[in-house]
Amino acid sequence: MTEDWLRAPAAVPDADSAELAAAHQGRLTKPAGALGGLETLAVRLAGLQRRSQPAADRVWITVFAADHGVAAAGVSAFPQAVTAQMVANMAAGGAAISVLAQTLGAELELVNLGTVAEVPAHPRVRDALIAPGTADFTQGPAMTDAELAQALDAGAAAVARADGADLFIGGEMGIGNTTAATALACALLDARPADLVGPGTGLDTAGVERKAAVIEQALALHAGRLADPAAALACVGGFEIAALTGAYVACAQRGLPVLVDGFISTAAALAAARLCAGAEAWLLLSHRSAEPGHAAMLAALGGPTLLDLGMRLGEGSGAATAVPLLRLACALHNEMATFTQAGVAAGR
Repeated sequence: MTEDWLRAPAAVPDADSAELAAAHQGRLTKPAGALGGLETLAVRLAGLQRRSQPAADRVWITVFAADHGVAAAGVSAFPQAVTAQMVANMAAGGAAISVLAQTLGAELELVNLGTVAEVPAHPRVRDALIAPGTADFTQGPAMTDAELAQALDAGAAAVARADGADLFIGGEMGIGNTTAATALACALLDARPADLVGPGTGLDTAGVERKAAVIEQALALHAGRLADPAAALACVGGFEIAALTGAYVACAQRGLPVLVDGFISTAAALAAARLCAGAEAWLLLSHRSAEPGHAAMLAALGGPTLLDLGMRLGEGSGAATAVPLLRLACALHNEMATFTQAGVAAGR
């Protein structure tokens, strides 16, 4: 693994900006702490953005897409052709993340890292092709070190294109990727597949049991390499999961706040936190997925989440759904009157 840039530390949030924002909250026309987590969120965002008045207006969303060789083991309720079909649907505006991005006025790009079926050309689709999906990680590593490096770099490149954004959201699309994310989470948390595995796109009980057995087989095969997070990504990850990891590391190093999506994105965030010292400070956890293993990863990243709506779609949809909450927190912080401005007597 030669991607030395991954190991550079994250930027440090600005304590002075956070302190100024906290002091400002204390002067607003409300009892101290009355807005609860909205106050905390505004203060944290101020420190991350190095300004006393935070913002969540300019949002950049990149959805990374790739297929998975482990899908051949029957770990998904959908065929692999759906990956390319859904990317086309996103590009055409028909997917959940497309509607959310349009509603939010957010920039949306789709990065194809390698699908079994061809993704039709579209202005929103950017090709960064590595291979037509990863290898079956029950038989060998999901990707070579060179392929891992390409995927990580694709994530960093997306962040470079997001220059000027207030927030970055990474999404994913890839049939079989809950299996890869669960395997990665098991490796990073030293957890049993039975404790983290879930239905993904809709497996029945027998399907979940089969998925757990497949992950057990993969973890046993790669046991000697899983202690290193980069090696774990190469062994049992996916191109899109590695790209998300690279994006989160690059955001942390650049000082760009991230809204982390659900189960798969959180596995990538956990890998990023293990690779880059201080990265977790830049990761805002948007929502709690309905996938059973999500809680363990959130706890490892320091939780809690902004939302808990029982969502499990992926695509970046949970993170996008949380954006209005951040915008409201910023609006309250920036636009409420102080006691002095309003001529209201302050409490003691």
